[in-house]
Amino acid sequence: MFDRTPFYAEMGGQVGDTGWIEAGGEKIAILNTVKENNLTIHLAERFPANPELRFHLSVDTARRRKIQANHTATHLLDHALREVLGTHVEQKGSYVCADYLRFDFSHFQKVTDEELLKVERLVNAAIRENEQRVVVETDMAHAQEMGAIALFGEKYGDKVRVVKFGPAVELCGGTHAEATGNIGLLKIVSESAIAAGVRRIEAITGEAAENYIHGIEDSLKTARSFFNNVPDLAGAIKKLVEDNAEAKKQLEAVAAEKAQQMAARLADGAQEINGVKVVRFDMSMEPGMVRNIALLLQKNSTGLALCGAFAYDAKPNLVLMYSSDLVAAGKNAGKDIREAASLIQGGGGGQPGLATAGGRNVDGLASALDKLVELATA
Repeated sequence: MFDRTPFYAEMGGQVGDTGWIEAGGEKIAILNTVKENNLTIHLAERFPANPELRFHLSVDTARRRKIQANHTATHLLDHALREVLGTHVEQKGSYVCADYLRFDFSHFQKVTDEELLKVERLVNAAIRENEQRVVVETDMAHAQEMGAIALFGEKYGDKVRVVKFGPAVELCGGTHAEATGNIGLLKIVSESAIAAGVRRIEAITGEAAENYIHGIEDSLKTARSFFNNVPDLAGAIKKLVEDNAEAKKQLEAVAAEKAQQMAARLADGAQEINGVKVVRFDMSMEPGMVRNIALLLQKNSTGLALCGAFAYDAKPNLVLMYSSDLVAAGKNAGKDIREAASLIQGGGGGQPGLATAGGRNVDGLASALDKLVELATA
């Protein structure tokens, strides 16, 4: 603690200052500044060798300017939200640091993209106006006459501090830019709900906003290069999506036809054991395709069991299907497959008519297939 300080202590949503203290040839970094019992506490990387010296305190001004720009932007944002959404908007909280700003406010529904664009444009118009900062310390009655917005539920003393940037007038004790032009640019990056009737906007300003926009431009350039720098990128992407959807439909149709052909072949090759027609399946095939084949067999067959044990992508898989009449007779694929899954060091389950399993031991597939057949024909 010092008898006086230029450091701003964390308060009202604004983070505390960082910087340095110097004395006797010693320079110590201040990592944060906080308030405790109305005292400003400087959190240092180490304690001074001699705390009785006179110290020179220096705030990290580059960081402070970014914080000031973001804090000033919250005032402009608050004013713009009330202009676009209505006077029911009330600030419900904020967080201001060097990297970004966060502003919470009351509103009964999601803010649309069109509304966010209007808000952003109003804020950036105010930035271009380069409104000068006006700070007035006065009583609450005069502050209200000035149109100052107070935080709901906040307690204020006899004297209040009014910060004014053109039509944006608020009670605030934080640090701010000398003029709105110092903000440079504001870019809203997200809008979301955080509670019933409370929304949150996150935004960036200045250099961070420029870097964000440059990143989007780079992404667009990269995307356009994939389409031979076509001028209508949106049209090219739309066509690609449409073509991809059509190709997907065609592939699904081919896959469905292939599954039907495979199901018919397997049914024809079924071997009857103890009155149950058994299909032994051990071909490497995508598990989703095998499931579709099993469903087709289940739909079109009676007295049939599909016992599958196969490797796909170097992983063991099991499938067990019972036709509906076998299920009615008491067969349970979910129960039986769990017993066979132990042979591939795995587990699984499913419905009485269809179950699947996976594991770690590919070498156990042959034994697992034999076990499935044994259970199906027992």
